[in-house]
Amino acid sequence: MEIPSKYNASSVESKWYDYWMKNNYFHSTPDDREPYTIVIPPPNVTGVLHMGHMLNNTIQDVLIRRARLLGKNACWVPGTDHASIATEAKVVAKLKEQGIDKNDLTREEFLKHAWDWTDEYGGVILEQLKKLGCSCDWDRTKFTLDDDMSEAVIKVFVDLYNKGQIYRGYRMVNWDPEAKTTLSDEEVEYIEKQGKLYHINYKIEGSDEVVTIATTRPETLLGDTAICINPNDERHTHLKGKKAIVPINNRVIHVIEDEYVDLEFGTGCLKVTPAHDENDKALGEKHNLDVIDIFNEDATLNSFGLHYEGKDRFVVREEIIKELESLGAIVKIEDYTNRVGISERTKAIIEPRLSDQWFLKMKDLAQPAIKAVLETGEVKLHPKRFNNTYRHWMENIRDWNISRQLRWGQQIPAYYYGDGKEDFVVAETKQEAFELAKKKLSVTSSGVEKSFKIEDLRQDSDALDTWFSSWLWPISVFDGIRNPENEEINYYYPTNDLVTGPDILFFWVARMIVAGYEYKGKRPFENVYLTGLVRDKQRRKMSKSLGNSPDALKLIEDYGADGVRVGLLLSAAAGNDLMFDEELCNQGKSFANKVWNAFRLVKGWEIAEIKQPESSKIAINWYKARFQNTLAEMEDNYSKYRLSDVLMTSYKLIWDDFCSWLLEMIKPAYGSPIDSKTFKAVIALFENNLKILHPFMPFLTEEIWQYMADRTPDEALIISKYPEVKAFDSQLIEDFELVKEAISGIRTIRKEKNIAFKDAIELSVINNENLDTSYNSVITKMGNISELNTIETPVEGALTFRVKSNEYFIPMSGAINIEEEIKKLTEELSYTEGFLKSVQKKLSNERFVNNAPEKVVASEKKKEADALAKIETIEKSLASLK
Repeated sequence: MEIPSKYNASSVESKWYDYWMKNNYFHSTPDDREPYTIVIPPPNVTGVLHMGHMLNNTIQDVLIRRARLLGKNACWVPGTDHASIATEAKVVAKLKEQGIDKNDLTREEFLKHAWDWTDEYGGVILEQLKKLGCSCDWDRTKFTLDDDMSEAVIKVFVDLYNKGQIYRGYRMVNWDPEAKTTLSDEEVEYIEKQGKLYHINYKIEGSDEVVTIATTRPETLLGDTAICINPNDERHTHLKGKKAIVPINNRVIHVIEDEYVDLEFGTGCLKVTPAHDENDKALGEKHNLDVIDIFNEDATLNSFGLHYEGKDRFVVREEIIKELESLGAIVKIEDYTNRVGISERTKAIIEPRLSDQWFLKMKDLAQPAIKAVLETGEVKLHPKRFNNTYRHWMENIRDWNISRQLRWGQQIPAYYYGDGKEDFVVAETKQEAFELAKKKLSVTSSGVEKSFKIEDLRQDSDALDTWFSSWLWPISVFDGIRNPENEEINYYYPTNDLVTGPDILFFWVARMIVAGYEYKGKRPFENVYLTGLVRDKQRRKMSKSLGNSPDALKLIEDYGADGVRVGLLLSAAAGNDLMFDEELCNQGKSFANKVWNAFRLVKGWEIAEIKQPESSKIAINWYKARFQNTLAEMEDNYSKYRLSDVLMTSYKLIWDDFCSWLLEMIKPAYGSPIDSKTFKAVIALFENNLKILHPFMPFLTEEIWQYMADRTPDEALIISKYPEVKAFDSQLIEDFELVKEAISGIRTIRKEKNIAFKDAIELSVINNENLDTSYNSVITKMGNISELNTIETPVEGALTFRVKSNEYFIPMSGAINIEEEIKKLTEELSYTEGFLKSVQKKLSNERFVNNAPEKVVASEKKKEADALAKIETIEKSLASLK
């Protein structure tokens, strides 16, 4: 086959992805091999590929492809999340464009629109992941609203309810007025927001007195039901037992006393609005206060808002201040920085709201998950520093609000059979609920159950929090909830590695660990690799609004999937934010071209049955040792999830050691053939290079692999055998560093003296390092040396350089400007002496020597020794020229 002169990424990528799919390499079924399992963090079904997905899924693909090469039964389960808030918002927006109000539709009608939208737009992201080269088992693709997945969710809800872990409660919740649903505490972000602190006078009933309160939310005064003072506050003793009048609505409220009031904040008088503040609610319950909710679900004011009814809370804030000013009730307005909760999804400012919701008790359920990460290490977080974050969340865990006022999602399996709040039963099906309801009714009101029909049951209209389905993901994708002892769950679970972002460490990761121990009695995965956030070069978070998030598919088009994968991983240390620079993708593309050109060079050589040169034999042995040394280093970094270090190590091995050194050392002279022994050896080494590079650059490596020889589908690179770590000659590697330095020294002198490479030169060496003379063949070839002699004394009048304690001499030939050479050497001597002085100053500092790491001190001592040796060599060179 003729090898194209240029590597064409786009045609290669589609060709090999189709080939891999056609041969079913990604598919896994249980067998006798060791399983290696990853479940994808399911992206939102509404999503499109962004830089975070690219990084996360590249890492997963590296791990799964390596496992496949290691001979494991690699299974990567893909899928998408129904993302109730995000998806419902998009469906509602689409309906709005069509002039349809969600509230005018029945649940079934709305869900039909939602499914139509999902079928049309959903799953785009999975197709985009294929462009990146992701080798998921697409036959296993799951969606969190699939019938079997929903059945598992409902089963778990019923089970936890029957265990007394799920309850219905009237609680203060986080209300998102844009999505019109509650949020769990973890779905709320907190930001610093510049606002105002308003000081407002309330009149005291039956007197001319006033009491001044300070608030950041003046609109909520319409819901005030008390004013609270601290009983220890002498400033307000005169207010005890009195009543105040709320401005505007003139509601008469009691002045109550409680030590909860902070003497230092504001005026020391607190307006109490039990319906709109968690702490006020607690005060209200303690002092038996009325609860007046002034807001509608969209945070407009209701009838308690009087003439502000129907207006948005922030519009009312502006208008109510004007009205209070006209009444003379405003004392002063100050600038004030407030910590405000916003919705993680919609970014709307959260409204505390009292509501009937479903909660899951978490304290007891969390204990095995705390132990697994923080005590036994059964589940390991990488990097380990995230253990502290995990500890803080898990040890301060609160009950999980699992109900959402949405339609898109699993409907809560609670069925009401009467008008009372407690008149409900929980069951997996309506029929089961009917049977339970009849039993309850027979206990409470004899004979009534006979007239009670299944149609009389009314299912709770709320949907379950999306996370309540995805916390079961590693179990439910293998049907482990509905069929707990099936072959697949017993084979693939626990999974091995989870790759995700630290932003969902609690939302998802911690809850999966909780579910794993509750429903399987085992961890759901062993390792959690937490990637950093993708930022731009200026350390800003990637976002549409900043316009700094590149089009992921355009990057693949411009640099090839392999180039983008390399670019992402070159900038991604485990757990640290990734400073993405498009130039790194270009570097990845250049690397692909480098490997491609190296292959073309090797395949372009003519092969002959001739004797193997000694230099080639040594070069091959050196690279084998170098490869094994690198492989051991890579394995160590893999074990620590330092994938960018693994890539950089292999990158340097292939670019520097293989392309720049090995191929140059074995390359036949122009027009001459290469011996077959060397050729076979270099092809074998090239194949090993491809194997270690394949997880990172799957397309390029498969293309070269298939060009190297005629291969059957059973011999494809994707399922070949990964190189084994073997013992290697470290002395050979060490010696070769001296050889390389010697060659570099020769090249430097040739360059400085304008001695063309085609002109052979003599070389003499005082071999103080006792470097084996067998290496002379390599130095002779790489330096084009006509004669290499080992000598005892320096050569007078020769050009010289030093490698450690070895001194090399090249006799001067032709006209060399002695004065210019002396000037140059004198400058170099002056610089080296200055450098030596700075190093010795550091080493003479006892504090540095005693406190710096051992390696750092050793490095400084080596610098000192090298500088002293260099000075000696320069001085000898100067002496020979004078």
